[in-house]
Amino acid sequence: MVAIRGHVHVFFQLLVNTLLVSVTNFTVWFAITFYTYIETQSVFATGVISGIFLVLTALTGIWFGSLVDHHPKKTMMQISAGVSLGTYVIALVLYQLTPREEFADPASVPLWILIVLLMVGVITGNIRTIALPTMVTALIEEDTRDRANGLVGTASGVSFLVTSVISGLLVALGGMFWVLIVAIVVLALSIAHLFLVRVPADRVAAESTAPEAGAAVGAPVGKVDLRGTVRLIGQVPGLTALIVFSAFNNLLGGVFMALLDAYGLSMMSVQGWGLLWGALSTGFIVGGLLISRTGLSKNPVWLLLMINVLLWTVTLLFPLRDSVVWLAAGLYIYMLAVPYAEAAEQTILQKVVPYERQGRVFGFAQSVEQAASPMTAFLIAPIAQFVFIPFMTDGAGARLIGDWFGTGAARGLALVFMLTGVCGLILTAVALRSRPYRRLSSRYATAEPSPAAN
Repeated sequence: MVAIRGHVHVFFQLLVNTLLVSVTNFTVWFAITFYTYIETQSVFATGVISGIFLVLTALTGIWFGSLVDHHPKKTMMQISAGVSLGTYVIALVLYQLTPREEFADPASVPLWILIVLLMVGVITGNIRTIALPTMVTALIEEDTRDRANGLVGTASGVSFLVTSVISGLLVALGGMFWVLIVAIVVLALSIAHLFLVRVPADRVAAESTAPEAGAAVGAPVGKVDLRGTVRLIGQVPGLTALIVFSAFNNLLGGVFMALLDAYGLSMMSVQGWGLLWGALSTGFIVGGLLISRTGLSKNPVWLLLMINVLLWTVTLLFPLRDSVVWLAAGLYIYMLAVPYAEAAEQTILQKVVPYERQGRVFGFAQSVEQAASPMTAFLIAPIAQFVFIPFMTDGAGARLIGDWFGTGAARGLALVFMLTGVCGLILTAVALRSRPYRRLSSRYATAEPSPAAN
């Protein structure tokens, strides 16, 4: 087995710190979704929460990427945690001052102010999700970066595991009060811990003043330079197609964000759903650990598409029965495979994109990939509520296939998941036969890797 090489100690310090912050932000995100559904019993409201999250992600990705490229990354991580901490403190004050009955109305203004405040805090944490893969490039040698990316996936899995267990329990214990108390404490600890970590790669990012490859003529160094970033992406054969493919996948994946909580909570209590997600999150951990031990294939572009075939097949199959067992088995396979897809995409970008522009490219990719999902989240929730659920409750669908497929609200949501899986499989099959796929595979094989920091 090839060990991870480079500034491994610093990398692990950043990974642990990011894990703390991820636990905090995922807890807040899961909890406000659970809390809103429990209080309002509105699928539409939970879909809008997902939409707010994805809109803010899409709008901020390019800006966050520019901040990561042109400022010390440790500083940006600290600012990110500080902003999240501030919004959670304000949200706690609002929550304590608002009568609880107001949160039962899905049209309540205080409820949506609370939701927006918390989503701003969560979204600010995305600065770290952009900064961390660029730090893998700077701190870890090229031939072991895929293994480091696997450990990043493992950290995501651990955060989901902890989050899923505690968010449901905290909401059941005291609504959003204990959620926000825990979030504030953990963020304060993460800021203190990161203050003690010395990041050598910060020198590379902070002192780089030379004009960058692909930058627009006359673009001031240190600015967003969207035109130069788009130009650079266009110069890498197949990279634009990869981002578009990921964007369409996120368009379909928005169905999960909008409907999965409602689907799961239709079968079990919030405590049970939270505990189930805790168990499912071990799939993330196992997948990431497998990558850290074995790495990816020599062609991560091919691997990325194969993983998508598996993901969409699972999406098609797990809703066939109204069963917690089918749901749990399908989602576990899904969680096991997701770290491979994420690590493959990160490994591709880390090799084919110059280091000094990786923050902006990761941010641009995040914005473009997420830009499609808000449309899904905003549209699919009311479509599911007013079309598919009636269709499978007492409509034509219930009469035509209800005898074997089942009837009711959960079966309407299941039908949406299955149609999503079919669309995803068709898209992946087209991508596998495309010219951009072959060009990007060739580019990855011949590209000179970005050097690790000395």
